[in-house]
Formats: sequence, structure tokens, C-alpha cells
Amino acid sequence: MVIAKGGQGIMTDAAEKPSPFATAAELSAALRGGGTTSAAIIRRALDRAAAHEPALHAFVEIFGEAALAAAEAADDRRSRGAPLGPLDGIPFAVKDLFHIEGHPTSAGSKALAAAPAAATANAVRRLCAAGMIPLGKVHTVEFAFGGWGTNPVLGTPLNPRDRAVPRAPGGSSSGSGVAVAAGLVPAALGTDTGGSVRNPSAMCGVVGLKTSVGLIGRGGLLPLATSFDSVGPLTRSVEDAALLLSALQGRDPDDPDTFGVTGPDPLRHLGDGVAGLHLRVPSERDLGTVEADVLRLFRAAVQQLATLGAEVEERAMPRRPEDYMATTGDMMAAESWHHLREHVEPETSIVHPAVRARILRGRTIDGARYQELLVARRAAQIELHRYLDGADALLTPTAPIFAPPLEAIDETQTPLGTFTRMVNLMDMAALSVPVGLAGGLPASLQIVARRFDDAVALRIGRALEVARGGLFEPPAGFEAP
Repeated sequence: MVIAKGGQGIMTDAAEKPSPFATAAELSAALRGGGTTSAAIIRRALDRAAAHEPALHAFVEIFGEAALAAAEAADDRRSRGAPLGPLDGIPFAVKDLFHIEGHPTSAGSKALAAAPAAATANAVRRLCAAGMIPLGKVHTVEFAFGGWGTNPVLGTPLNPRDRAVPRAPGGSSSGSGVAVAAGLVPAALGTDTGGSVRNPSAMCGVVGLKTSVGLIGRGGLLPLATSFDSVGPLTRSVEDAALLLSALQGRDPDDPDTFGVTGPDPLRHLGDGVAGLHLRVPSERDLGTVEADVLRLFRAAVQQLATLGAEVEERAMPRRPEDYMATTGDMMAAESWHHLREHVEPETSIVHPAVRARILRGRTIDGARYQELLVARRAAQIELHRYLDGADALLTPTAPIFAPPLEAIDETQTPLGTFTRMVNLMDMAALSVPVGLAGGLPASLQIVARRFDDAVALRIGRALEVARGGLFEPPAGFEAP
């Protein structure tokens, strides 16, 4: 069997099982064609988790028996001609920030009680209603407050892109990125407050969608900073991201930001290409901190979109990307302090010092200062939206650097937020897609769209995906079992 780049052409005949790197769409096609069963997909996922988990440390908990029972139910529905939809019977992983009934939610910390959750989060319920099967919970940075993906408390998931040197997986949805990139699951749920879906997507070389706040309900999600918190999928294809968004979006009675919101159909124009779209690119000044090879791969992707018919215009941003980071960081600190102060205030707190320091900074931001931050945010939003007048999307690198070795990380620095944090500050949507490797490490393109224009970002990413025959490249050493 030949595994093409991006997992395209996953089988040579109906009897051959899908690649471990098959996308959800490809697995769906195999299920429809009778080339596999949901039970076989789940068994293989469990086998791969057992084989690779010791080296990756992606999962907090694996739901083996429950996942197999759900797979058998999906196969029964399919045998009766009554599948729940294209995602029925396909596994996914859940960031350990979402409640799942009967299972504890640790949020990457030992500070929370280990009591089982009484109800399941909206996003998990929606994917289960579409027939998807939760394979288990995956690790996160403690309280989801960190971009590198490190967690000294419960253990750091290891980036599968380098088996010789332990590297940052990106965070805070670290386990989600690792599990998808290593071929343990085709999709995972993550959250994004300042880049927490896009950072692991960029570091691990997968697709990550930071959705517009209000598109996917946050009921049953432990909050970090509710002004910015959003839910999004990590997948191995843009097509899969659109499929999951279609299932995830909608009104959530526990999240008023979803009230009255009619989300766009992410699948309707997914294949329309980029001809006629106007794309804006920052100037050299704005990209000054980007590593040479990251910039080279970014420029090549932008040029390919232009070749595909998009009109590309370079224009300096109103402010340098780094200038937006301070306002975002201050608001995150203030809001995280509100939600998490009981866990970090005591001198006996067992929260890791680096995370504790980020949260404790919020207590220095009083009501007057927070109002100043809101005014600054509003001004920045107006300014950037004027900058985008006439453009359908803004293109940047997702991260300015490649995944660094864990031993080289400075927890006081946040370079991974250079281009991601501003998206949350602006209340916009963004898609991160891998655009190539350098020395075996991935670089990614970030496609930034206006709020509720998530489908536009997906359309642009899909055009590049189709032109390249897939964007995801499997990491070496994870082909079997």
C-alpha cells in the first residue's frame, strides 16, 4: 500500500485497511464502501495508542471498552442503512478541559478535585450526536495557560516530529496536536484563547481551526478567559476541519454568545477555490522575527495562492504583531485570575510556578485598568478591520519559529503568540495549515478571517490542500502498527 502525502488514496482495494494517517473523510468513504468497520477503526486506534503512548504521553485516559461499544453501535446503524452522518463511527480525542460525564476533568492540574463530571460538554455532545466516538482525553498545559505545550505537573506530550530530540508540542492543546499528528486519532477537540489550537497545529504539522466566538458553544468547558476562549478542531485535513465545524456549531443553552448566531455552512463553498479573492500579507517589517526557513515556506504558500487566482497585496499592518500581544496578555491574566484565583492564591498552591505566575499577574489589574484594556481592544479592532477593508483574509505565518527542544524553552517568553494572540484580541477566526518541512520540522500558514467568516478561511486553506494533493505529511516512525 502506498500512503500518499496528506493521506490521499488510502487504500489500493476494498479489502485493504486504511492508513493510520487516513483523514476522517477518507475513513468515512471507506466505511460507506465496506472497506472497513467502525470496530476495526477503533481497535486499530486503541492498538496504536498502546504502542506509541509510552513515547508520546498524549493521553490522560483512554475509553477502551466504551469506545468499542460505541463502534459496534455505529456498525449496527450502518448495517441498517441508518448512519448518523459522514462522521458516524470515527474516533476523536478530547482535550482534558471539556467535561465528560462520569470522568474527572483535571485541566492539566493536580489542584482540581478528581470527582467525575456530572454532565458532558456541549462540543463533545455534538460530535457524539454526529456519531463520532471519543477515544479518550488528552493532555493540556495546566489550566490551558501556556503556548509551548509543557506540563511539568502531569507530564508534557512529546512532539512526534523528532524522535531523537524531545521538542515542544505547542499548547495549550498539546495532547490534541500530538495525537492527531502521530496517527492515533484523525481529529481532536481543542480550545484556543491566544493560539492554543493553532500553536500545536503549527508545531506538530496538522490543521487547526480557531473558530469565531459564538459559533461553537462553550458549555461544559472549564474557562480561562471568556473574552477569548473558543473551541476548535485539530485534524489532518482542511476538509475534516470543515466537517467537524459543521457538526459542532449551533446554539448552546449554556453559552449566551451562541444565542441568535447563524453560522455559515462550512461545506457549501469549501471547494470554490481562491480565484477572485483578495488576500492581504503583512510587510517585511511585520515579519521581522520570522525564521528564514519559516518565511521561505510561508512565501511559497502565498505565491501558490496567487498562482491559483487570488489577488495578493502586501501592506504594513497598523501595528507590529508583537504590539497586540501585551493587551491580549493583560486581559487573559485578569480574566484567568477571576476564574482560577482560588487555586493560585494560597502560598501552599500546588499549581506550577510558571502558570501560577501568569494567573497571579491578573490580581494587579483592577477594574479601572481592565476598562482601559477594553477600550484599547476596541480601538485595535476598529483599526485592523479598516486595514482589512477590501480584503477577504489576512495571511501570516502561524508561528515565527520551528518547534524548539524542550530544554531550550524559556517559559517567560511567548514567541508562539506573535501572530496568534492578535486574532483572539480582534475577535476573528483563523485557520492554521501546514505548508512544508525544514529539517523534518513543520511550518504553517495562518489564514485570518473576520468573525463568522470561518468558512472563508477554510475555503482558502482547502484550495491550497487540493492544489498540493494534501497538506499533512506523516512524521517518520509512526507508520505501524
